[in-house]
Amino acid sequence: MNITAIYPGTFDPVTNGHLDIIARAARLYHKVIVAVAVNSNKTPLFDIAQRVELLEQVSTEFTNVVIIGFDNLLVDCAREQGANVVLRGLRAISDFEYEFQLAGMNRRLSPELETMFLTPAEQYEFISSSMIKEIARLGGDVSEFVPDNVLQRLIEKFNRG
Repeated sequence: MNITAIYPGTFDPVTNGHLDIIARAARLYHKVIVAVAVNSNKTPLFDIAQRVELLEQVSTEFTNVVIIGFDNLLVDCAREQGANVVLRGLRAISDFEYEFQLAGMNRRLSPELETMFLTPAEQYEFISSSMIKEIARLGGDVSEFVPDNVLQRLIEKFNRG
């Protein structure tokens, strides 16, 4: 059976933890759609086109990974893309309650769509995009937490300010 997974997120910025999930998902699923959310509730550091571009740059080795942007309900995006599974990353137990609520709501809105959880490798468990942004904004070294292209964009972004 060909199973297509959709991995949604804001990816602002893309971290090595995100890449770890993408790499493992690429081994598990026939096709992986990395869906970059607009998320009007947040003020992103990078606009959606930049986030899509950064993800495309770091995922070229995965022939079964496609990067898209979306600004509608995840279940509608998944349906449009032909996804069978929503893939979510869990870093810590504190993520679980929120993710469990999302999974329940998505199941209610789209019963045919399953949610699967992956945890990142232990060296990435503590990495969050918001932490990376704050460290970079304050001049800290985030080179071990993000891909090189993202590091360069962070340096450019915060050296201009």
